[in-house]
Amino acid sequence: MARRRVKSSISRLPIEQREHIERLIREGRMTLDEMIADLQTRFPGEPAAGVSRSALHRFDQRIAEVGAEMREIETAASALVGEFGEGFGEKSTELLSQAITTLAIRTTLKARDQQDLAIDDARKLARMAKDSMDTRRMSLAARQAIEQATREKMLREQKIALENVVKSAGLTSETADALRRQILGIAT
Repeated sequence: MARRRVKSSISRLPIEQREHIERLIREGRMTLDEMIADLQTRFPGEPAAGVSRSALHRFDQRIAEVGAEMREIETAASALVGEFGEGFGEKSTELLSQAITTLAIRTTLKARDQQDLAIDDARKLARMAKDSMDTRRMSLAARQAIEQATREKMLREQKIALENVVKSAGLTSETADALRRQILGIAT
């Protein structure tokens, strides 16, 4: 039987209080005890004032883990770009898209075990899945735009080359039109 994961006491705090804790952790200038004192002073009688040292520590650990994962992905992308050169753009975009998808799936699987998933959390998971799909869609659209631009450039170059051949060889207009249809696939 799957173990039911309990939502952390910090995750259940009102958003203003939770954001304050997140900011304190990001800044990293206070110890856990100093954070507790700050919360008790700033939010007396409110839920944040009762946050335990262990809850703060676990929350800090979770944020550190996510940060470490993000740094690993960034390091891998940088290493790949360094290995394959700056022309690695399409592959690095794919890597980033895959990383976002992996993160969305991992988060969804963790949330799956929660019996009392809050509506706000479900909304955030849905948004993460949508953003992951949008990233993949944008990557595909960018590749298609590059391919289209390349085709158009090649067609322009071929037209110029064909016109030069027509002029230099003294071909008739019927022969030039036949070449355009057969080689370039265009009619005049």
